[in-house]
Amino acid sequence: MRYLALACDYDGTLASHGRVDDATVAALQRLLASGRRLILVTGRELEELLGIFPEVRLFEWVVAENGALLYQPQGGQTTLLAQAPPPAFAQALRARGVANISVGRVIVATWHPYENVVLDTIRAMGLELQVVFNKGAVMVLPAGVNKAFGLSAALEQMQLSPHEVVGIGDAENDHALLTMCECSAAVANALAAVKDHADVVTPSDHGAGVAELIDQLIAEDLASAEPRLTRHHLHLGRRADGGAVMLRPYGLNLLIAGPSGSGKSTVATGLVERLADHHYQFCIIDPEGDYEGLEGAITLSEGQNEARVEQLLQILKKPDQNAVVSMVGMKLADRPGFFLSVLPRLQEMRSRLGRPHWIVVDEAHHLLPVDWQPGEKMLAQAPERMIFLTVHANQVAPAVLGSVQTLLAVGPRGGETIAQFCDALGEKAPSLPPPAEGMAPAAVLCWRRETAEAACWVVPDPSRSERRRHIRKYAEGTLPPERSFFFIGPEGKLKLRAQNLLMFTHLAEGLDDDTWTFHLRRGDYSRWFREQIKDDSLAAAAAEIENTPGLSPAQSREQIRGVMERYYTLPASGPMAPSAAAVPPSQAER
Repeated sequence: MRYLALACDYDGTLASHGRVDDATVAALQRLLASGRRLILVTGRELEELLGIFPEVRLFEWVVAENGALLYQPQGGQTTLLAQAPPPAFAQALRARGVANISVGRVIVATWHPYENVVLDTIRAMGLELQVVFNKGAVMVLPAGVNKAFGLSAALEQMQLSPHEVVGIGDAENDHALLTMCECSAAVANALAAVKDHADVVTPSDHGAGVAELIDQLIAEDLASAEPRLTRHHLHLGRRADGGAVMLRPYGLNLLIAGPSGSGKSTVATGLVERLADHHYQFCIIDPEGDYEGLEGAITLSEGQNEARVEQLLQILKKPDQNAVVSMVGMKLADRPGFFLSVLPRLQEMRSRLGRPHWIVVDEAHHLLPVDWQPGEKMLAQAPERMIFLTVHANQVAPAVLGSVQTLLAVGPRGGETIAQFCDALGEKAPSLPPPAEGMAPAAVLCWRRETAEAACWVVPDPSRSERRRHIRKYAEGTLPPERSFFFIGPEGKLKLRAQNLLMFTHLAEGLDDDTWTFHLRRGDYSRWFREQIKDDSLAAAAAEIENTPGLSPAQSREQIRGVMERYYTLPASGPMAPSAAAVPPSQAER
């Protein structure tokens, strides 16, 4: 199931004129019978709610007072989530003629038309309070307290993420609740602004609308709403025409394939960074240690296998924590068996909590090889939201390949990778576009198997962490001779090797003008930056200098150094260090 819980407003949504009818209660019971959970999120004070809604025990948690109070019906536990305004505040309102004041454990509420008096009183007393409207109601709460705030506290107790929740409401104070939930719904009687904001609008009003949503949840897990949930889709990159290429976050398996060194891990790292930005939880199975130290993830690299699995599950119990399981040091022959012990536990966790949302399997040809029968049995459960990475698609178990909806073929020979994939499955390869003119070397060929959409070349969004790693590698690492820059001069008598950017700058400063100009006029500097340093922006800036007429050797040398300083910090001595401020965030990375 995608949606494991329903977060429901009370007045105007579940209830009509303060009461919930029997048909709506029966719908709530049907939802519980489906294995899903219920959360009530209301602006009412708790004691008032308990007096009019005896079926409150159907709900696992109640968020009351518009997010300021958390109540557990089964145990009777009550938790204040914020500090109440001072008693003098309500007294001041009464002194100013405000009628119909209700004072809860935190909330202070009245009705229109007293909102201006309330705001003037808050300002006069210097209090950090906010006013929240609920149709005619005027509610005063501590700053930052709203229904989303209270729902967060309930979900923390339930070990759920907002991505597993459907929210439904009708009024202004439901906006924060609906925005927080993966799918938002409004009943037919909701305010127009709320219906415009929601992903789903029920045909019926009040409790009947809630019942319709519940029956749709049970019948199809709201699959019909997926096309409207584009706010959660992940930005993969852009086509040659500038159009965005998006990936949906559910119901999808991806294969990232290409030759060694083509940039598969860079593409995968960029994707998991965007998953983290959208608060989707991921777990990376990392045979070679390529993702150790990944920003935003906890790396497990030592310990007995069973203990490591238990530690992994403890980490993933918190929705805001991601994990990398490194197999470095583990014998190659032991890795598939270890993976076999991990995946079922992650699948069981998904059945209870919906997480981890994504599982990344690197070196899939080692962990799920083509002839490994236990892997075939394990994958018979057809897990989804998997990202598989491999050098050789035809060396991966057919069950894995058959589960893939989208293939990202990395490198300029992406067409060969797709053909290899299709041969392994006995399928006819699709017609593929040639690389677009001027397409960056980082482009990947994206083929969506599940749709009739043609394959297209895409330049993926840059990866933040891979960019930092590559900056350091190219700035101060040691490139092999075939990727180094050699100053040879017009007569080929020199052989000065620059194995990184730092050495390049040092050698350039001491070169004679003829040697410097020889390479400049041939476009050698921009070519090296583009093809070996893998920095298109630096290459483009250098090419502009190379093509500028009338520059003296000293001027062009200084300008080339200047554009390098825009992307890399050049210290007075010692190796070049990456500078976050100097690196344009839009710079593409391989």
